[in-house]
Amino acid sequence: MTKAIETVAVAGCGLMGSGIAQVCAEAGYRVIVREVDDAALQKGLGRIQSFLKKGVERGKVTAERMQQVVGAIRGVTDVGELGAADIVIEAVIENLPAKRELYTALDRICREDAIFASNTSSLPITEMAAGTRRPGRFVGLHFFNPAPIMKLVEVIRSPLTAPDVEARTLEFARSLGKTPVRAKDVSGFIVNRLLVPYMLDAVRVFEQGLASAPDIDEGMRLGCAHPMGPLTLLDFVGIDTTYYIANIMFDEFREARFAPPPLLKRMVEAGYIGRKSGKGFYDYSQDPPVPMAGLV
Repeated sequence: MTKAIETVAVAGCGLMGSGIAQVCAEAGYRVIVREVDDAALQKGLGRIQSFLKKGVERGKVTAERMQQVVGAIRGVTDVGELGAADIVIEAVIENLPAKRELYTALDRICREDAIFASNTSSLPITEMAAGTRRPGRFVGLHFFNPAPIMKLVEVIRSPLTAPDVEARTLEFARSLGKTPVRAKDVSGFIVNRLLVPYMLDAVRVFEQGLASAPDIDEGMRLGCAHPMGPLTLLDFVGIDTTYYIANIMFDEFREARFAPPPLLKRMVEAGYIGRKSGKGFYDYSQDPPVPMAGLV
């Protein structure tokens, strides 16, 4: 008999990991979240508390509910503490060697029936699964930022994924209040396969001087009813994150539409990586933000 999922481990307490840990705790699961050191861990746990506190201030969450959610999350720095989990959701840097190193450690400590789920947004699931001793119990589980708000989760099955593991992961995603969509194991999956070329094309339009950043954004926001324009979205997602994903997808497909424009590389090298650095296509040191000068 397959053990029900009761305890969720989240490997990584960064922007995505902390959001995933919060979502799982809100759904009633016991959560163990791990970071490499205490400073990173406390930053991630603080992000969860800050998010929930804003909900209390807006009347969307009670103070008692906030304490209940926070109390369901245990932060650790020892990877060995994740061994009791029924499912481990990996949310570390989008780097294949780093992920493989983590899975090697997890393979040694986790139960044989535990499911491994990667939150990767672009890396092939098969490449990670094949390096473990449980390729049939390995699946992609891609949340979107911010995880507590965004309803979509991509569930990615590799050729090695057992059908019952995919089914259990779909059920788990629904238990979190998410809407799962199924995807095969092809780099970028569904959303980024369509979204990344769109954002890169917006950078090319800007880089070629065809329109200003505000006009590009307003064009897509008002002309296509998008909630935000592509350059604003790039700043929100992280220009560095998009640059790395684009490179991964270009290496996979060798198609020009996935190649990051030169401007994107220069912005990453300059540290202009969007909202998190305060500068991207817009300067966020001012309110409201203004277009960054001198990019092209």
